[in-house]
Amino acid sequence: MTATHGPLNAFLDLGQVPVSNAELGPLAGMRLAVKDIYDVAGYRTGCGNPGKFAESPAAAKTAPAVQMILDAGARFVGKTQTDELAFSLMGQNAHFPFPVNPTAPDRVTGGSSSGSAAAVAGKLADIATGSDTGGSIRAPASFCGLIGLRTTHGRISLDGAMKLAPSFDTFGWFADDTETYETAGKLLLGRDPHQHPLRRPLSIGWLDALVAGPAEAAEYAGMKAQAAAVFGEPAPASLSFTSTSGELYWCFRRLQAHEAWQEHGDWIESGDRDLGAGVEERFGFGRAVDARTVQAETVRRLTFRSELADLLGQDGFLVLPTVPGAAPLIGSTPEQLQTYREKALHLLCLSGLSGFPQITLPLGHVDGAPFGLSLLGPSGSDIALIRLGRRLLDSARKA
Repeated sequence: MTATHGPLNAFLDLGQVPVSNAELGPLAGMRLAVKDIYDVAGYRTGCGNPGKFAESPAAAKTAPAVQMILDAGARFVGKTQTDELAFSLMGQNAHFPFPVNPTAPDRVTGGSSSGSAAAVAGKLADIATGSDTGGSIRAPASFCGLIGLRTTHGRISLDGAMKLAPSFDTFGWFADDTETYETAGKLLLGRDPHQHPLRRPLSIGWLDALVAGPAEAAEYAGMKAQAAAVFGEPAPASLSFTSTSGELYWCFRRLQAHEAWQEHGDWIESGDRDLGAGVEERFGFGRAVDARTVQAETVRRLTFRSELADLLGQDGFLVLPTVPGAAPLIGSTPEQLQTYREKALHLLCLSGLSGFPQITLPLGHVDGAPFGLSLLGPSGSDIALIRLGRRLLDSARKA
């Protein structure tokens, strides 16, 4: 495994192994890049860690969700860099040159689906697969000016994929145009089980207040006004849930980290794994989460999910900022990155805790860098969210 290749450090340098695809289909002619947590027949799955790569045999078959895209005519163009064991949000893997954000080269791509986002934003692929456990589709999509959906938990198969935290892990993909995104979505998702139109936009004040500063607040207000022009003014809403935003954040952090340790702890302790500093700290945090804490936080999670479902009902959807603002600068200190990460996860954790779908749309800019607006809907409303997003982006282009 010889690091990366290409000008954006998006793709891993793994040599060429033929990967078959259909010649005809709704995605014929499209170039597909695949995050290196998904099996592709003939390739090792390295998961962003050289030791994991060295120990892994070549995959005998391709992950089913990836195979569906190939069977629809897309052509495989390579495996993309991921943050180490998919347990980061910034796109800075200690073992590789960092992927470049083509839309804002002085800023991070976001992760853990870092190479996939860079490949699509840099026009090296038309579609790229990623995953979203804590925000690894939504954050890099917002940072790189792409469309990205965190799908309803469990709706798309994760067979043939590395697990991080199974009750949070979801399959996702990037594209930079709405037609491609919806075509892939209909292929992967089929018909929405949620068959009620989404026509009641909502907003929650404390979510809106999580933007980073005055410039971000002004841009978010503009994006929200664009959404209101298409969907109607979002009605102010609140949750009767007694936990604070901070308690929801810690609920997510504790449960995610605990599950990650359950999945990878034995492997980490079986040798010198040379984990990057932030990744090592997060696994260490998960190791320390005890059973009583898991039980209490699971109750909190289920209560939150129930109350969010009641708030959304059959026809509601939340309008919210995807992340606090533009991507952090590459030269940010570890402390600055951690501060941003924590604030971002206060926004990103709602979809993860509930399992409900959330789409981010490339609608805004701050300091010349992309800044996404999100729509979060009821369980099983994934295609409906994609179509709402298409309406909004089409309207914005005509304005």
